[in-house]
Amino acid sequence: MQKSKLGLDPSKVAAAKETARHIAADVQQFVNDYTTVAVERTLCRLMGIDGVDENGVPLPNVVTGAVQESGHLSDGVLFWLGNAVMATGKSPQEIAEQVADGNLDITACAAQSPADIVAALQPFVNAAVERIRQNKKRREDTIAGIGEGAKPYLYVIVATGNIYEDVIQAQAATRQGADIIAVIRTTGQSLLDYVPYGATTEGFGGTYATQENFRIMRKALDEVGQEVGRYIRLCNYCSGLCMPEIAAMGALEGLDVMLNDALYGILFRDINMQRTLIDQYFSRIINGFAGVIINTGEDNYLTTADAFEEAHTVLVSDLINEQLALLAGIPEEQMGLGHAFEMDPELKNGFLYELAQAQMTREIFPKAPLKYMPPTKFMTGNVFCGYTQNALFNEISIWTGQGIQLLGMLTEAVHTPFMSDRYLAIENAKYIFNNLHGIGDEVEFKKDGLIQKRAQTVLDEALVLLEKVKGEGLFSALEKGIFANVKRSKTGGKGLDGVALKGGNYVNPFVELMKK
Repeated sequence: MQKSKLGLDPSKVAAAKETARHIAADVQQFVNDYTTVAVERTLCRLMGIDGVDENGVPLPNVVTGAVQESGHLSDGVLFWLGNAVMATGKSPQEIAEQVADGNLDITACAAQSPADIVAALQPFVNAAVERIRQNKKRREDTIAGIGEGAKPYLYVIVATGNIYEDVIQAQAATRQGADIIAVIRTTGQSLLDYVPYGATTEGFGGTYATQENFRIMRKALDEVGQEVGRYIRLCNYCSGLCMPEIAAMGALEGLDVMLNDALYGILFRDINMQRTLIDQYFSRIINGFAGVIINTGEDNYLTTADAFEEAHTVLVSDLINEQLALLAGIPEEQMGLGHAFEMDPELKNGFLYELAQAQMTREIFPKAPLKYMPPTKFMTGNVFCGYTQNALFNEISIWTGQGIQLLGMLTEAVHTPFMSDRYLAIENAKYIFNNLHGIGDEVEFKKDGLIQKRAQTVLDEALVLLEKVKGEGLFSALEKGIFANVKRSKTGGKGLDGVALKGGNYVNPFVELMKK
């Protein structure tokens, strides 16, 4: 850690990271022994299985459901899929279609050794890995060829519900100056235990995350990127009951950024904590291998908890998210750890407290492309006040070297942003980023002043909380409502019935291949 502008004690930062590492390792010990229906469906997708049956049920769900209903989920889908490949000589896609038609029971095929099964599936494994590798190379080559926007990346959303309308709005936002386009996922999709199929034209509060929608938007952004002369990153939501599946779909279609938090689904969607923590591991393995930047969701804590009083919980979650991501093979350079500008505007010196916390986050995670979220909680519909709040937010971002700037909209509390709102948000950020470009290098903080003391206090409080979480374990801490003042049961929530203890036949070659 370089010398801290905030006077943070390096030994305290190191202690915080070490404690978070113990917490994450304890979680990982549990995760290693289990699989979920979402993980198994992901493996089907990586094997090339796609499409739906005559009832519109996705084929990965059909195959995984057949294995689960036969009582063999603990063996894993690949064990039975590999047996079927060896018995029939058919591809995984052909086998899935036969299962859907009722012409094949893959759990009735003669069982072979796990080693033979992996060998039989190797061509399909290699094809998936190579496709993802080529997408990563395409991104890197394009950036090397035409460049990309400077950090902080200007991140804006499209959310019409219609993927084709989203394309129009995304290309318009790119021409206005956006660097990242996030296609907001339709309300409630995180609670669906399947991924819809094909291009979609209806959705409330956003657009369905489907592989075809990913492909359509990737193509559109590549086209407009060539037009404006910079690479445009595509973001979607890798969370909910289909977390690893969406990671695989994004990797196969060349997405660049994924909202992929270890705790968000537990706290804000009441998805079972065991299910979520198992799913996040494989989803992050895929994202790490694909070169995808993950965004975590600590900013959401401050929608239910006070930004001043609970700032240390945001830091603790960032530290735990960092360690869980490292265990999945994600480098720090791909960790868009989250925090937010959410102080009550009526709080005296609120800007200074926000500045202290943003600088603290930057110093504690020096390599991460931090995701900084705009004011939302105290946006009232007063567009003049809202525009000013966003200007202050943008000032702190350039001052403290944030990586991803999710731009605030002056009508945040009124409606889904108009194209004109996005234009004004981008104009605001570009103006401030240009005029204050070097402020972080020029201005020092007063020794033992309000800013330094605030950051030091938040770190001290985080250390105390980390020790508490370490002592009880993350599962117990979540049950007690330590994060966002939200309590969840270890055996409650959605999706626990999709969790299975791994058996002796279980195989998943992607973990080792991708983590290498």
